Amino acid sequence: MGFDVGKVELHCEKNNTAHKTNDISVNRLIVRRGQSFLVTFELHGPSRPTTDFLELKVETGPQPSEALGTRSVFGLPEGCGKGSSWKSKVHQGSVFLAGSITLDITSPADAPVGEYRLSVKTSATASVGSSLGKLLLLFNPWCKEDWVHLPEEEERQEYVMREQGLVYKGSDKYISSMAWNFGQFEDDIVDICLKLLDVNPKCLSDPAKDFSARCNPIYVSRVVSAMINANDDRGVLMGRWDGRYDGGMSPTYWNGSVEVLRRWLKNGSNPVKYGQCWVFAAVMCTVLRCLGIPCRVVSNFQSAHDTDKNLTIDYFFSAYGVRPKQSPDSVWNYHVWVEAWMRRPDLSAGSLYDGWQVVDPTPQEKSTDVYCCGPAPVKAILQGHVDLKYDVPFVFAEVNADRVTWMVFADGSKKNIFTDSVSVGQNISTKAVGSDKRVDITANYKHAEGAEKERAVYNQAVKRVNIPEENSNGIHNGKPGVSMKIVELTKPVSGKDIDLKLVLNSNDSETRTLVINVNVQAMRYTGIPSSQIQTELKELKLLPNQDLTIPIHIPFSVYGEKMPESNSIKVSAVVTDKDKSEAVYITEKDLVPESPSLTIKAIGSELQYSDMTAEVVFENPLSEGLRNCFITVTGSGLLTETMEARMPLLKQGQQLRVKMPFTPYRPGPKKLVAGFNCDQFRDIKASCNVYIKPVTGVVPPLRR
Repeated sequence: MGFDVGKVELHCEKNNTAHKTNDISVNRLIVRRGQSFLVTFELHGPSRPTTDFLELKVETGPQPSEALGTRSVFGLPEGCGKGSSWKSKVHQGSVFLAGSITLDITSPADAPVGEYRLSVKTSATASVGSSLGKLLLLFNPWCKEDWVHLPEEEERQEYVMREQGLVYKGSDKYISSMAWNFGQFEDDIVDICLKLLDVNPKCLSDPAKDFSARCNPIYVSRVVSAMINANDDRGVLMGRWDGRYDGGMSPTYWNGSVEVLRRWLKNGSNPVKYGQCWVFAAVMCTVLRCLGIPCRVVSNFQSAHDTDKNLTIDYFFSAYGVRPKQSPDSVWNYHVWVEAWMRRPDLSAGSLYDGWQVVDPTPQEKSTDVYCCGPAPVKAILQGHVDLKYDVPFVFAEVNADRVTWMVFADGSKKNIFTDSVSVGQNISTKAVGSDKRVDITANYKHAEGAEKERAVYNQAVKRVNIPEENSNGIHNGKPGVSMKIVELTKPVSGKDIDLKLVLNSNDSETRTLVINVNVQAMRYTGIPSSQIQTELKELKLLPNQDLTIPIHIPFSVYGEKMPESNSIKVSAVVTDKDKSEAVYITEKDLVPESPSLTIKAIGSELQYSDMTAEVVFENPLSEGLRNCFITVTGSGLLTETMEARMPLLKQGQQLRVKMPFTPYRPGPKKLVAGFNCDQFRDIKASCNVYIKPVTGVVPPLRR
């Protein structure tokens, strides 16, 4: 005999709250795997749960099957569906006399994530069951059996639940942060994330196999890495690094992932234009956190891009000081990727490679014929175990490649003049747990530069990727006859001239006649020159044991027009001994000019629903007018939409002071953010903190 079932209650709000998915929705069932949830059946008649029949079925994807883990049948009496991966038992709170029965249903901790169809049969002879609706199943960092289990609750709150974060940019000497809204719990984002999985090429070619493989966070993270970029699939973002953003938005426009993902869906799964590394990484962080995989955004400064997989970055200089573009290798001022937390039983029977894994959605190099990267165990990178999957050699080079400098002569020959084993991989940074502090995690990736252990790991990595040592390590030159360095005389500020000096010193007894080439180039953050700024050639004598100082003056009138689409300025000096042509010396310095001052402050009582004013001030630092100026002001909980003020021309020395009224509508700590743009300057930003005190018994005014 079967249960006489009437109404069915899925307890969406109660279940979702218990599974920490109520921030997504309380109107649909969203649960995490390996953790029980409740379903109540109202009964029309008496029941005997030890004998009466009630069969539940869950299915996901096309052609579901028990063998693939995409179908499971289970129910009452207990033992029904013996061998099923999903389990059910009568909940202790069931009240049979009141005519209802409540089941505790538990999915396996390795069930595929995604949308399931849930149905019920109350008769063993019935051919089909009745639909109970759908449920969404996510990864579960709170479940010890789940491969993404994260032990510390404080870290789960940061790496799964937190919807805002910081992304670090700039250079190793000029690190700055920008706020980012991940927004993984906006109610439509989970559906967009599942859509992203459904249109990935592996799913399109073999959907049954793909849905089954979604049990594995290693597989899912790799698919997401490929699908965030649009290079070889219907991915979310199209990358562009040449400064031309026609038909889309500059990568610096984005402040959060939600608008990017929604545009992708609205565009019919066609890519959003445009992204660069921090946008790719931040959007991937949103998708992984939404699916339940703990993750964080990580920035690596002086990040190597090793195209030929020899763990070295080759730089070529000509005798006149300019870098020819023969080498596809480069060192980026910074590069941003994601670390995702998961076990790696595919690599070790123990926990040797469990924990943080690098997954990088920026399309740099192909991995098994697809533009994706990772998951690469951070522990394997630290130990130089570059023969492990996925893409460990590439990430190892990003943080620990050697930089080999070559001099290219007129006849095409080249000479290795210096190998730098220290500068790549600096200040690897991520946001702290529970605060906005920057945490340096470089020690997770490599041993201290200069330590014997660091060189031993590097040499082991070289052997593991089967590179002949004489072709990979270069020549570590001894103490040169001439030492040289570039020194800042003033702090570089955009809008002002830059003054430096080149200091040379000879440590021997000879007077040297030196040919000195000083070259200045505007650089993109990817380490690629965008334009030539200036070059200077001198021939001077260097006396024994004396300093020779050469001033370097870079007028804003010369470099300013080159900078709107560039991140930094590279000053390099190539010095040759006129009497010893084989003696070549090189030094470089990267400059990131500080933006002109922009200030914002909040004026008023800082009380919820009270009128306040944001005051923004900017003064033109140039000896010419600034054209097409506009200021934007935003602030979550303070302004419901971005406010904007425009000014066609800001004259020399003129101050722009803008006051914008607003009414804060949510209490607590908030942040006002202002942006200034014009033809000469781009993306100057400022912010101020505001703490809004709550009020009670007040009718909220109309927001503006």
